[in-house]
Amino acid sequence: MRYMLAALVLLLIAAPCAAGQQWLIGPPYGEAAKFRESARPLVGPDAGRCPDPCEAYDVVVIGSEIEGVLLARAAHDHGRKVLILDPRPEPGGQLLQGQMLVLDEPLDKNGRSLVQGRMKYLYDGYNRRTIRRLEEFEAFYRELLKPVPIESGIEIRDVRTGTRGGVRTLESIEYRAPDGTMRRVTAGYWVENTDHAALTGRLGVKRIPGLESLFKGGGPDPEYMAATYMLRFRKVRWRELHKATLKEYPLSNLQEKYGPYTYVDRNFGTGFSRIMDRYEPSSDQLKLRGLNMTNQRGGRVVVNGLLIFDVNPADPGSVREAVELGRSEAPRILEFLRANLPGFGHAELDDLPDYLYIRDFDRYETLYVLTRDDLMSSRMFHDNVSIGGYPIDIQATRRFPKGIGLGKPDRYGLPLRSFLLKEMENVIVAGKNAGAAADAYGSVRITPNTALAAEVIGILIGREEKHLRELDERDFMRIHRYLEKEYKIYVRE
Repeated sequence: MRYMLAALVLLLIAAPCAAGQQWLIGPPYGEAAKFRESARPLVGPDAGRCPDPCEAYDVVVIGSEIEGVLLARAAHDHGRKVLILDPRPEPGGQLLQGQMLVLDEPLDKNGRSLVQGRMKYLYDGYNRRTIRRLEEFEAFYRELLKPVPIESGIEIRDVRTGTRGGVRTLESIEYRAPDGTMRRVTAGYWVENTDHAALTGRLGVKRIPGLESLFKGGGPDPEYMAATYMLRFRKVRWRELHKATLKEYPLSNLQEKYGPYTYVDRNFGTGFSRIMDRYEPSSDQLKLRGLNMTNQRGGRVVVNGLLIFDVNPADPGSVREAVELGRSEAPRILEFLRANLPGFGHAELDDLPDYLYIRDFDRYETLYVLTRDDLMSSRMFHDNVSIGGYPIDIQATRRFPKGIGLGKPDRYGLPLRSFLLKEMENVIVAGKNAGAAADAYGSVRITPNTALAAEVIGILIGREEKHLRELDERDFMRIHRYLEKEYKIYVRE
């Protein structure tokens, strides 16, 4: 009997591996199959909206940031015909191509995580130390994307719009494929899912004022938070760094020596701004701020700390120059950290990214634009598609190189209307394109907040017969019930 029990334990331990990587993103949606069987096309290339040759889809997502991929996968799982068109040469967006592997986790005032949906499986792995390295993030992303068709390296050449019910509608897109051929697609819904407004920037819709509107003296030109070039190191002695900070406790003494928010445990480290302020970059376009660090195991560490100002993500030349600037600065930063930060005395540079972490670019008016008051008052909405949280963190700009915090909201609602473009009837905005005023955006932009919204919107596209704009309060009472019962997603007010 003892041996039988031991064998059963081994079998149970091995079961998740036998199931394959599908469990990286959580179990399949329990109710999705019946919707796959009965799904009807949302649109076809008829009525002259899309000249032949033209391929019709229910949903076309522009860009491969993880938020829009969550939407695409959810819609696909419910039987919708989905296509991702990615202007970047490789999929993965900022998470993989920018190697933004330091994850911010929204918490409520009681310290409880607000991460839900499929992103919870990524964060659970991150917090358990099983998803820390690039290849582990890649495995999660690949599993999420696996059944969804994607074309990378495309270029949008033309958009065709019309009018439906007095509101403009996007009817078709013409794009150039990587092989140079021109193709047309039409869709029931279009999703802006890039970090540079590749779709919405072409539609002639009204921009939400950016940081230039938040502080006096900004002038009329758009102002954005700095981008980041992520840095990866190997041969870091994390235990030495941890012990060095413990010697300085209590925490008040530690932060007096190293700067506010300095903290290190077995997994994560933050702060050290008093040290980083002594670094003199080679260009005034660069700033080394306080560090956010993740211990990736085995002496490998990824760092979010090198800011780059004046990057235009819609200009490939600007992005290339910024990447080269960050890459050339990395060896100088390595030498500085070796000399000044405990545990980095023998560190070496690891593989560096070919892209940036873009925090902020042009966003366009949605049916509802979230405000700072909404966040600080914990406002909930009848059409919630996510529950958000996180301090209102305005990162550095040229005018304000140290950034600024504008409050610490508890939990707040993100309504469907903040993801529906106001002036275009069938355009959804995902991720960092969410409808939020410049100050509120400092919190809304955190990935789990908008990732859950995108996943829920994908579910709604798959399940609801009404157009998204037509869903009313009574519909959402029903929607919130099935989200809780069938998906374990809790977003009701």
